[in-house]
Amino acid sequence: MPQYTLISPVRDEEPFIAGTIESIARQTIRPAQWIIVNDGSRDRTGSIIDDYARRYPWITAVHREDRGRRVAGSGVMEAFYAGYERLQCEDWDFIGKFDGDLILEESYFESCFQRFAEDPRLGICGGLLYCEENGQLKPDRQPPGHVRGAVKLYRRSCWSEIGGLIRSTGWDTADEIHANMLGWRTWSFDDLRVIHCRPTGAAAGAWSDSVKNGHADYVSGYHPLFLAVKCCKRLFHKPYVVRAVGHAYGYLAGYVRRAPRCGNAELVRYIRAQQMRRLFSLSGQRGR
Repeated sequence: MPQYTLISPVRDEEPFIAGTIESIARQTIRPAQWIIVNDGSRDRTGSIIDDYARRYPWITAVHREDRGRRVAGSGVMEAFYAGYERLQCEDWDFIGKFDGDLILEESYFESCFQRFAEDPRLGICGGLLYCEENGQLKPDRQPPGHVRGAVKLYRRSCWSEIGGLIRSTGWDTADEIHANMLGWRTWSFDDLRVIHCRPTGAAAGAWSDSVKNGHADYVSGYHPLFLAVKCCKRLFHKPYVVRAVGHAYGYLAGYVRRAPRCGNAELVRYIRAQQMRRLFSLSGQRGR
């Protein structure tokens, strides 16, 4: 039986966190330890977590002071590592970073472990997010080689080789790029359905979420030409123009401010080479 641990940084998730905890409690394979980090919530999120921690011994509640605002990327990683420092299970085989607004099918983790067993080079995997739109659940599509930051599950040997997660915006891209560069496969499985109760970026708003994603692409070292094509495509996605302009602004602001990148020049060269291959229809696994 594989041992796994989960860490969930959460903030103001009162409407969703109970449903997420219940869906984990119903899993055919439960986590050895699940650390839920209340990142300065202003609603009842913290008390709900405490109630469940008293009910389930495998849940650890961690509470952080309110920094005054939601900080995507770096703030999430601060909270994640506050939980990681409280990890007591030492012999885990897999570790996951999961959001607090998800509903999982009962066999979700069991199915993930089957995929890991079938593919020894599968380093990071997750399911496909579904969001409600006009009363219907619709898939939130992304390239199959990209696993959304809301549902990341890492094999321990892959986690060790990439050195964990960078503590900044872009962490959920840099991890996959680094893993791919080292020969690990990363994959989102369409048949593993995850209901995302709050659509990606909804908490921040379309503009702020787009600026954050553009800055993440800068931190990860995206090629300017690839980024330009990506922004042009987003001109035709709702809300029209806003996401494209916000994405470009976040990317260019990184240059203006001379913001630090992921700190690995080899990693930047790798992703740019892969993006150029993809852009010109050559073979290449990465490039989101």
